[in-house]
Amino acid sequence: MIALLGSTGSIGVNTLQIASRFDINIEALVAGNNIALLNEQIAAYKPKFVAIGSCLDRHKVNHPKVFCGQEGIIELLSLCESQTVVNALVGYAGLRPTLESIKLGKKVALANKESLVVAGHLLDTSSITPIDSEHFGLWYLLNHRPVNKLYITASGGAFRDWELENIKKASFEDALNHPTWSMGDKITIDSATMTNKLFELLEAKWLFDTNDIDAVIEKKSIVHALVEFKDGSTTAHLANVDMKLPIAFALKGEVNEEILKPIDILSIGAIEFLPIETSRYPMWQIKDHLLNNPHLGVVINAANEEAINAFKNGKCSFFGMSDMVLNTYKYFENILPQTIEDIEQINNEVRQYVKR
Repeated sequence: MIALLGSTGSIGVNTLQIASRFDINIEALVAGNNIALLNEQIAAYKPKFVAIGSCLDRHKVNHPKVFCGQEGIIELLSLCESQTVVNALVGYAGLRPTLESIKLGKKVALANKESLVVAGHLLDTSSITPIDSEHFGLWYLLNHRPVNKLYITASGGAFRDWELENIKKASFEDALNHPTWSMGDKITIDSATMTNKLFELLEAKWLFDTNDIDAVIEKKSIVHALVEFKDGSTTAHLANVDMKLPIAFALKGEVNEEILKPIDILSIGAIEFLPIETSRYPMWQIKDHLLNNPHLGVVINAANEEAINAFKNGKCSFFGMSDMVLNTYKYFENILPQTIEDIEQINNEVRQYVKR
C-alpha cells in the first residue's frame, strides 16, 4: 500500500501502472490542478484520501475526503497507514512532504529532486530510495566494490544541437522540445539549461556520500550511469528510456521479471560521450563550487524556479535565466542554513531578490 504524491505527472502515471501490475493498493492520491485526470485515477484506484493544490477546485473532485494545499498534504500523510510514500511532486513544494514522511517513519520513494538539493544535509537518506534513471543506474552498478568515480549522463536538452546565436532567440516553447524524454515543463527547461544535472550531482553526493562524481552528455539516453572502479574498470548501465524500471525497484525492493524490453544492442549504433561546455550551459561553471558547498542548493533551486517563470512570461531570454541564477548564487554564497526554518527564510529571500 502506498501514498502517491504527484499522481497526474509522468512519474505518477507510471507509478500507478507499476502498482497495478504488482497489485499494490493506492491509499492516497495527491495532485495539482489536473482534476480531470485525478478523477479518472480516483475511479480506477479508489484511494482512501485525496489532496489537491487549491481548495478552489475541491468541488470538482469526485471524492468525499479531499485535502488542500501544503497543510492538507501534511495532514493526509499523518492519516495514512502506508509505509511507502512516492513523492513525485515538482519543485520546492515537495520538500515538506519528504521531511514529514521521514519524520513519520515512512520510506520515501523520491522523484522530487528539490528535497535533496535544498535540504540534503537535513534528510536521513537511509529512508530514501531515488526514482531517477541516473541514480538507479549508479545503485544498480555499485555492488559494494571500491570506487574511484561516479558518472551520470545528460541528454543535452532541447538546444544541444542549436547554434549558440539561435539559442539566444529561443522561446519557452522551443525549450520544451526535448529530443528523447517526455517530461513536465520545469524539468524539460532544467534539462535545456543543465540545471537538472547540477541537481542530480547534488542528489548523488548525499545518496552515495561522495564528491567524486561528474556528468557527460550521451545523446541517445541509452547509457544512464557509469561507475569507475578502483581496479581500473568502468561499468555502464544501459536501459531503454522508461521510468518504470526505477519505480518498480523503489516499490518492490527487488524485481525478477521483465519491466522493460531489452535493448537491441545491434540497433543502437555508435554511443558517444561529450563534455558539458559552459558556453552552451553556463550553469555548469558552478558545478565544483556547488558540490563543495551543497548547502547553497536552496539558493540555486529558488532562483531557478523564479527564473523559469520569468522566461515563461517573456521577461528574460533563455540565457537570461542562467544569468539570473548565477548572479543570485554569487550574492547569497555566504549563507549557511542549519535548520528547516533557515531554509524557508532563505528560500523566501532568494525569490524576492530574483523578482526585484
